[in-house]
Parts: sequence; C-alpha cells; structure tokens
Amino acid sequence: MTWPIGVAVYLIIWWTVIFMVLPWGVKPIGVEDVKKGQAASAPRKPHMRKKLAVTTVISGVVWLAFYYAFETGVFNFRNY
Repeated sequence: MTWPIGVAVYLIIWWTVIFMVLPWGVKPIGVEDVKKGQAASAPRKPHMRKKLAVTTVISGVVWLAFYYAFETGVFNFRNY
C-alpha cells in the first residue's frame, strides 16, 4: 500500500468513526439555559477535544488492522 492510499484510507476511517463518537455522552442544555438564537437541543458540554482524541486512537487501531490484513493478503483489491 502506498502512503497516499494509506492516508486516504485513514481519513475515511476517521470520518466514519467521528460520526459514531459524536453522540457519546451528549446531554442537551435545559430549557431555562437556552439563550437567544441557541437551539434547545444543543449539547451542554460537547467535550470535542476528548472526542477527537478518542476518534484518532480508534481510527489508528482500525487502520492498523486494515493495513495488517491488506499486507498479509487476507483481502486483496488487485486483479490477477
């Protein structure tokens, strides 16, 4: 696998994982806390740094599994 393909695969995995991680631990703000122009469903504390870090770690593990499977020939995308 060339490095541009490896980076592309990692980015696809990362974006898929971030959408799975975003809902974790979200608690909406209370009705009494809603300010003008703010949605009542907005998260109280989104913890984005923590979610980005978790996403990066999970994506790294999934990418390493993909890389290992690709390099050992578990699956192959090349035509013979």
